Amino acid sequence: MNRAGIRLRLLLLSFLLMPLPCLALPAPEEAPPDLHLNDPKPTTVLVRVVAHGSMVLGKEVGGARVTITDVATGQILATGIQQGDAGDQNQIMRTPRLMEEAHYSSRPAAVFTATLDLVTPTLVDIAAEGPLAFPAATQRVSTRAWLIPGHDLTSDGIVLTLYGYIVQIEHPKSVGGGLIAKDDVVLRASVLTLSGALVRPHGDWDSRKVHIYGELLIGTKVMERLQMFYSGDNASFEAPFFVPLPKDAPDGITLRVVAADPSSGNFGVAEAKFPVLSERLPPKRSSP
Repeated sequence: MNRAGIRLRLLLLSFLLMPLPCLALPAPEEAPPDLHLNDPKPTTVLVRVVAHGSMVLGKEVGGARVTITDVATGQILATGIQQGDAGDQNQIMRTPRLMEEAHYSSRPAAVFTATLDLVTPTLVDIAAEGPLAFPAATQRVSTRAWLIPGHDLTSDGIVLTLYGYIVQIEHPKSVGGGLIAKDDVVLRASVLTLSGALVRPHGDWDSRKVHIYGELLIGTKVMERLQMFYSGDNASFEAPFFVPLPKDAPDGITLRVVAADPSSGNFGVAEAKFPVLSERLPPKRSSP
């Protein structure tokens, strides 16, 4: 190749290697400001109060009272009564499910629903107490959680779990009189979960796993412990006892029934006080 050809090639190569001039790109258009960022956003919160190891607290037991309180201000944001049914027993107690699957809301069940107008993330205390139809068995629980504007809490919602049993002394009745000294009396009591389900042998809530017993007290001292057995009559548990003499119990006696399941953490207690009356005397025979 002659010198002219070499020179031409070098000129072409230098031209190819020259930096291209920067082309000015148009500036991107700025997005218009969101004028609604600071507006309140409706946020729906579901709260479901359930009995530990059992169903939802519904109308059968008077439901549960739910209160949502702003932690920072102490203001009550919502309060009301959880209403509805206890839920589907087969779905809740017997159906296996993954962790993220709904436990209580796959079928209709009692729930408390509130829609709050939130502007900023809000830390709240959510408290519940129930069952409201059984004041002696009422328990309370609370939890603290963040609520985020526009992010609804649905499905099962916030689940609050109450521990305990509803224990009721059915016999003897604590109103209308006392107990007669030396009488052989039957102590009878019923035991329910806090959602109102019966505790009985071989059921979903098996009484064979629960310690159910009675106590006879004079003052604060336990005089006798009574082993109670399932009677099958209105799902009750029974134990006989003898009423002490008035001189041994001048201020009467107290009957206490305890239901305790340490494996689940459910416990329940019922008490009733009775005056002790003089023993019945046989009628005098009239003289001939």
